[in-house]
Amino acid sequence: MANTKQARKRARQTVARNLHLSAQRSQYRTAIKAVRKCIAAGNKEAAKEAFRKAESVIDAMARKGVLHGNAAARHKSRLSARVKAMAA
Repeated sequence: MANTKQARKRARQTVARNLHLSAQRSQYRTAIKAVRKCIAAGNKEAAKEAFRKAESVIDAMARKGVLHGNAAARHKSRLSARVKAMAA
């Protein structure tokens, strides 16, 4: 257990930050899964719409520092390529 006032405060902050970041990571992963689900189902229009929504979520996570910028770009690029490769 934290022994100093400062350490106790840091412990409280860590718990709060962890809850917040966990929720954001979950939102990000859910958005990616939605795109993959549409791709697996073979529905190109739904995949395009899901990708558009996921793209904004991914960008927001990169902007907030939840995700590294290059990682965000990589995820968007790979999802986009899979959506474009779908048969019309």
